[in-house]
Amino acid sequence: MFKLGLVVNPLAGLGGPIAMKGSDGLDLSRVQDGDLGRSTARALRCLARIAACNVGGITVYGFSGPMSAQAIGSSDLKVAALPFVSVGNAANPSETTCSDTQNAALAILDRGVDVLLFVGGDGTARDICSAVGTKLPCLGVPAGVKMHSGVYAVSPESAADIILELVSGGLVELGEQEVRDIDEEAFRAGIVRAKYFGELLVPSIGGFLQHVKSGGREQEELVLADIADHIIEAMDPETLYIMGPGSTTAAVMAALGLENTLLGFDAVCDSTLRGRDLSASAITALIASHSGPVKAVITAIGGQGHILGRGNQQLTPAVIREIGRDNFIVIATKTKISQLHGRPLLVDSNDPSLDLEWQGYIQVVTGYRDVVMYRVSASGD
Repeated sequence: MFKLGLVVNPLAGLGGPIAMKGSDGLDLSRVQDGDLGRSTARALRCLARIAACNVGGITVYGFSGPMSAQAIGSSDLKVAALPFVSVGNAANPSETTCSDTQNAALAILDRGVDVLLFVGGDGTARDICSAVGTKLPCLGVPAGVKMHSGVYAVSPESAADIILELVSGGLVELGEQEVRDIDEEAFRAGIVRAKYFGELLVPSIGGFLQHVKSGGREQEELVLADIADHIIEAMDPETLYIMGPGSTTAAVMAALGLENTLLGFDAVCDSTLRGRDLSASAITALIASHSGPVKAVITAIGGQGHILGRGNQQLTPAVIREIGRDNFIVIATKTKISQLHGRPLLVDSNDPSLDLEWQGYIQVVTGYRDVVMYRVSASGD
């Protein structure tokens, strides 16, 4: 099941027709009745395109009322085919605030959604950024007066296409994009003051697939070096890293200048080898003796797509649970992912309930500061 979070700012875009240059401090009495619901209509355009493709398995999570549910409840555009789960309510549904947007985003984050889709402008992006930051992939549907941030699809339909590509097993890249906004009071006086407020983790499509279409090919040695650089740059000296088998992981160890067990598990902390060719019990003992965080670096088996249960059975269900899904770092070249032809990555830990917990979408490091989202399944469906 794909979990899609939805936050609609019902006031987004309403300041444009009355020349307010934005919706901050909007006086609703000045808004024409025909302009109300502009952002909901744009949400409907996006959701209708998703529903029309009948891909199945998509559930929408959001606040009841105008901030999400209202966009789902319209049968006119056949969006009702998307199941909806309420995660709360706005304090005053008739006049929502930035706090409602932030609270909705946090409630959606707590439900473990795969992507948060939000409808609004730069002010909405700021609210989403302040609530979830880069903890959750977020994608904006443009509906505001000000659109300076780099977190929006070019249209509601484009946002739908990104979600559909993700659900269908395409390569969807993840990258941090800037959230920017301007001082509306200064802007209304003719002064443009753009300001950086933070970044969101935004899914996008096109980069790698366009490159392949034009005849480009990955050079494996260079890509492995890029993946290694990405992992090493992000390494925390207080964290114990359990390094899994495979040539992709071996490239990271080589870049660290450390010995590597190609078909086994090694452990690294503060760029120092802490264990070689570790058994499940040895991994358990290392984790127990380490006072800091623990992460595991694993890769996918080429052609098959298994990330758990093939060649890395040292990761027993108990060890996997001890480390935690969010602390696994999956690395693979885009060529390896592309060769799955849309089939999911697979988990087969010998614990069916654990495998079901892993289903969903996971981030895969495919290069230097280059990450894609990809589906994980316990059954191969």
